[in-house]
Amino acid sequence: MARLTAETPFIHPDCSIADSTFGAYVEIGAGSRVTNSRIGDYSYCDRSCDIANAQVGKFANIASFTRIGATDHPMEKASQHHFLYRSGDYWEDAEADADWFRHRAGRTACIGHDTWIGHAAIIKPEVTIGHGAVVASGAIVTKDVAPYTIVGGNTARLIRRRYPEAVAEAMMALAWWDWDHARLREALPDFRTLKAEAFLEKYA
Repeated sequence: MARLTAETPFIHPDCSIADSTFGAYVEIGAGSRVTNSRIGDYSYCDRSCDIANAQVGKFANIASFTRIGATDHPMEKASQHHFLYRSGDYWEDAEADADWFRHRAGRTACIGHDTWIGHAAIIKPEVTIGHGAVVASGAIVTKDVAPYTIVGGNTARLIRRRYPEAVAEAMMALAWWDWDHARLREALPDFRTLKAEAFLEKYA
């Protein structure tokens, strides 16, 4: 029997999930926190990930200890401490700063389809990781990443293209991530054995 199902996400122990939705065949690793996010079909994160205010596409591969949509503090104010916006934690007669939390929630990080986010990478708010891109382990990503490129470092810089540009464009046009479950199973041997160009030649 398959471990993952279309109906229910596989959520490992000790996770914290709030205001989030999950597509089919999704897995959330142990000890992860997912807040105000949408995780697309077939995507997964390994253990101890922190995903907030994020839109994650289909078939995303998110390694352990990754942080996506890392929240920020109000550096332009007199203080950047929690007491400014989590005020109810400190005083009985104070409320949380709803405007600040709305501001945070609106700064969405977008992770494309068929992406690979390496171990302990950090993706800042309002950054888009293009389809098919790879973010190296430990990278800190503060700017958008083009589709089918590989970035790494602090802050992340382009290392090389994953595919030549024409192949990347053809792969995005094919959009295999939108195929249904049965078609994915039918093409599984080709996914396993064919290089990208040969795969496109057969299916594009």
